[in-house]
Amino acid sequence: MLTEFIDLKAQYAALREPIGRRMQAVLDHGQFIMGPEVAELEKCLTDFTGAKHCITCASGTEALLMALMALDIKPGDEVITPSFTFIATAEVIVLLGAKPVLVDVDAATCNLDPNKLEAAITAKTRAIMPVSLYGQVADMDEINSIAEKHGLPVIEDAAQSFGATYRGKKSNNLSTIGCTSFFPSKPLGCYGDGGAIFVSDDKLAKAMREIRVHGQERRYYHTRIGLGGRMDTLQCAVVLAKLERFEWEVERRAKVGARYSRLLAEYAPAIHLLEVKPDRTSVYAQYTIRVKNRDEVQKRLKASGVPTAVHYPIPIHRQPAYTTYGNHALPVSELVAGEVLSLPMYPDMTEATQDAIVAAVKDAVLTRA
Repeated sequence: MLTEFIDLKAQYAALREPIGRRMQAVLDHGQFIMGPEVAELEKCLTDFTGAKHCITCASGTEALLMALMALDIKPGDEVITPSFTFIATAEVIVLLGAKPVLVDVDAATCNLDPNKLEAAITAKTRAIMPVSLYGQVADMDEINSIAEKHGLPVIEDAAQSFGATYRGKKSNNLSTIGCTSFFPSKPLGCYGDGGAIFVSDDKLAKAMREIRVHGQERRYYHTRIGLGGRMDTLQCAVVLAKLERFEWEVERRAKVGARYSRLLAEYAPAIHLLEVKPDRTSVYAQYTIRVKNRDEVQKRLKASGVPTAVHYPIPIHRQPAYTTYGNHALPVSELVAGEVLSLPMYPDMTEATQDAIVAAVKDAVLTRA
């Protein structure tokens, strides 16, 4: 193999000492659930994002679920979200008995198209959940403006964009609630499942802290329906260690992503690059291009030793379990789902490795069958 798709081994080699030290401290004090590292991490993350509150939780999926629960989303309610996203975004809506109202995305970014948003709002709409896909924040000012007009909360699904900025502010602190994931492959990841919720509303923060521990206001006194949604102390320790070089990693991701774009731009239109808008940054959770003959390109890249992935091959409105929630055509979602291809992306990538990947991509895309 020419390279890893995401090289977590190189990252661990650079952080071996702080990760070992942090994890050993947890093993020594033995507070594996809600130990001191949980509160420490939450403080570090609020400092980083600028949000007033951070509630760590068991995964990015739980973060979204807890956010909806705190907003009291009920059966019969509607939540608007893009169809082109990971299944968890719609899954949590359905788990609460609500209806995901699936809208199309902007072809330039693959994020929710705000021009399609207002037409999807009905008397049953209770929230809007845009996704910051591939590491770039969605058009949050436009989305927030429409939401405010209709009195709706906005949940940013920022599972892929922790560390990105939008008009000078950090992802996860751009709307009513921000939710992120610390899945190992994410820009800031742990060594298992983990996530966090960001909010500046005290009442919502209190609700989500209670939901996280089975709806408890105090021990064995349950004020609301909840779940077991805690992020364990060992995973918090890993993220604390990774924060030590996270700013460097964000800078490196931006440089690697920008260099990919410069090197690949000359092969347009055979290779279609996604746009990073000038008023925001991307942390490139994935570096994703669009190509017409994706299956053949992917096969050729595999033969060249370049691993790839498709995020995501089937939009939610075409998934068998979700067709009852509206199987109408969403042409942009369907177009990009058939063309997107993610290339290896990680902060420790060398220019030599990247040059070899780009050469392989060029050959794979431009070679005629």
